[in-house]
Amino acid sequence: MLPFLLKKILNGLLVLLGVVVIVFFLFFVILPADPARLTMGQRSDAKSLENIRKELYLDQPLPRQFTLYLNDLSPIALHGDSLKAQEKYRYTKLLKWSESEALVLKPPFLRRSYQTKKAVSSMLWEAFPGTLILACLSIFFASILGIFLGTVAALKQHTWMDSSIIFSSVLGISAPSFFAGIFMAYLFGFLWSDWTGLSIISPMWDYDPYEGKKIVLKSLILPVLTLSIRPLAIIVQITRSSMLDVMQQDYIRTAVAKGLRKKAIIWRHALRNALNPVITSISGWFAELLAGSFFIEYIFGWKGLGKITVDALNKFDFPVVMGAVTFTALIFIVVNTLVDLLYKLIDPRIQ
Repeated sequence: MLPFLLKKILNGLLVLLGVVVIVFFLFFVILPADPARLTMGQRSDAKSLENIRKELYLDQPLPRQFTLYLNDLSPIALHGDSLKAQEKYRYTKLLKWSESEALVLKPPFLRRSYQTKKAVSSMLWEAFPGTLILACLSIFFASILGIFLGTVAALKQHTWMDSSIIFSSVLGISAPSFFAGIFMAYLFGFLWSDWTGLSIISPMWDYDPYEGKKIVLKSLILPVLTLSIRPLAIIVQITRSSMLDVMQQDYIRTAVAKGLRKKAIIWRHALRNALNPVITSISGWFAELLAGSFFIEYIFGWKGLGKITVDALNKFDFPVVMGAVTFTALIFIVVNTLVDLLYKLIDPRIQ
């Protein structure tokens, strides 16, 4: 188990390093915007721009800038041995490295927003609960309904019900998430809003003068339904295929020959064994929903990682975008690693 875990961690770190390399060179090499001018504004004087370039390490050669960025991201790093550096990075000193530097333990420093000057890490933590709520509810809805419809389609094979479910799932898989989001927002949040009581913009929180801050459950309906369309369609097809395969197995025929009730055969024997590939799909989609609900959050105005990332991209707020992309990549890697470990524990035959 330990070699397996170490291998997964090493692979995850390599993937994360690749993401960091790509986003760094994309924003600091390919895109033409000047971070110093974005920070200080278009009317800033030359002296202020020079000072901010020095503060952001923009006066350093590109390889040195990248090394310093990795040093900021790393939980174990070399930083200045001073009170100012300790307040900036919130580190714990491990040992003195040189006269002016120390080896420290710290949370990853994602730098500060060009626009708000807030720490990027605090902005991401504020937005993450919105994305987590959306992803959990979407995958729960997609899993329950998808397993049910997939089972019905398998049991009613070659009937109109089976054909309707398969046709609907193909449409769900084919529809891009941003198109589905725009369609759902326009149809139910604008055109039929008088009947549905829903709106396009769906804030997560509302402020009541008597009750204070409270979550608006109605605002979850459209984003959750939209975000669950594709995983629902995939789960339906995987459940149907797996159920059809299991129903042909010898132990199912034996159970039928022994006179067991059809419901008992389906729920106790067939479905339980058919769920292994479904669970794999669900876990993969949960990681993807956590990391990939950008357009849905932006369309519905839902405060999450996706919305603050798109907003920051529109304003060329590079640290926020880079931090959000790195954070979502980390989420995806961690969730997939945990799922792989779970399968390894459940079935030791998995390599």
